[in-house]
Amino acid sequence: MNEFIFLPPRQLKSSNTVALPGSKSISNRILLLAALSDNVCQIHSLLQSDDTDRMLEALEKLGIPLQKSLSGSLKVTGQNGVFPNQHADLFLGNAGTAFRPLTAALAILGGNYHLYGVARMHERPIGDLVDALRIVGANVEYLGNEGYPPLQIHDFTDTKIRKIPIKGDVSSQFLTALLMALPLTGKAYEIHVQGELISKPYINITLNLMKKFDIHVDNQAHQIFRLPAKTHYRAPELIHVEGDASSASYFLAAGLLSGKPVRVTGLGKHAIQGDVAFVHELEKIGATVTWGDDFIEVSRAVNQSILPFDLDANHIPDAAMTLAIVALATGAPCAIRNIGSWRVKETDRITAMATELRKVGAIVVEENDAIYITPPKQLINNAKIDTYDDHRMAMCFSLVSLLGVSVTINDPKCTHKTFPTYFQIFNELAE
Repeated sequence: MNEFIFLPPRQLKSSNTVALPGSKSISNRILLLAALSDNVCQIHSLLQSDDTDRMLEALEKLGIPLQKSLSGSLKVTGQNGVFPNQHADLFLGNAGTAFRPLTAALAILGGNYHLYGVARMHERPIGDLVDALRIVGANVEYLGNEGYPPLQIHDFTDTKIRKIPIKGDVSSQFLTALLMALPLTGKAYEIHVQGELISKPYINITLNLMKKFDIHVDNQAHQIFRLPAKTHYRAPELIHVEGDASSASYFLAAGLLSGKPVRVTGLGKHAIQGDVAFVHELEKIGATVTWGDDFIEVSRAVNQSILPFDLDANHIPDAAMTLAIVALATGAPCAIRNIGSWRVKETDRITAMATELRKVGAIVVEENDAIYITPPKQLINNAKIDTYDDHRMAMCFSLVSLLGVSVTINDPKCTHKTFPTYFQIFNELAE
């Protein structure tokens, strides 16, 4: 590993405020919806990261006019439900929030498109989405292993089938991609979720944003979704991207671990992201929480210990990774369950988390969809943490430095995927 960052043990300052970067999930959804709208949309507080860069590059190659202002906002001139360029070679890195929705939109519109990414993206399943798209008439070809990218997309032929099954237990991004793409046909559809739908809050983000872009979906208990006919995307003239709730989890957990108040701004009590539920989990185990319209603050009373937990984390899969580090401060066994989706993320996060927690001395048992963590009596000093090209592994393990030991994080630049300035901001919180 060529690069690393050493984090000595630290105390936080007596008062801390962090301005959050924009949400990755919201940013990439808004970019695609704006591109497919029939008007111009000005986007404020858009996340600047590797994942959004991949989406922006793709939209430019597809012929969408983009114009950045001096203030940092972005003007997207929507092309009324089509992409001007019918042929494109699109590299999407490891950005699932770009790859899955673009696959669906391009497959529904038809054309000649090559979609590919880094090696890990070619290990992340996409077969359930492609199966659903083929039912309605998409012509999608696997260029490598069946069920995985890279993909070649060809012309669309309407099968006139209007009821679409989609599996819900691997990734909510498959359903999000279908929901966002099917209105481009102008036809009415029913999407039927097979099995348990994981990460429902991320579907709620999708539905909320589609509504802002003038598409109203009938949601029947997250099992049946009805899309009306003869609709098209109409963008708001101006839209703000909410601060990233998953990124907030590291700073809010720092408030709990350190006992010093940490306030994040750009996110508040009216947030549409499901990962704000992470704050309620912190509250259950000892955090003191203050909610504002545009901020959340977490601290911990002097006489309040951090309590062990046994959590079904299906509703907050990304933020739950942060709790794996919080478990080290509880002094007792903890469990994080119903996290099978961790295995198909940027890395196999269950195995990666178990491997690295053992380096700091924890006893860890992993199951297919759960992880059990018993903290050591004394953490191992200056563990060398591998990050697996996974931004969340790097940011999670930075919190170990709040537990009285130093830690070395390998490949810290992997945080550029969603939060390029993370370590700079984290270090600024220290006394």
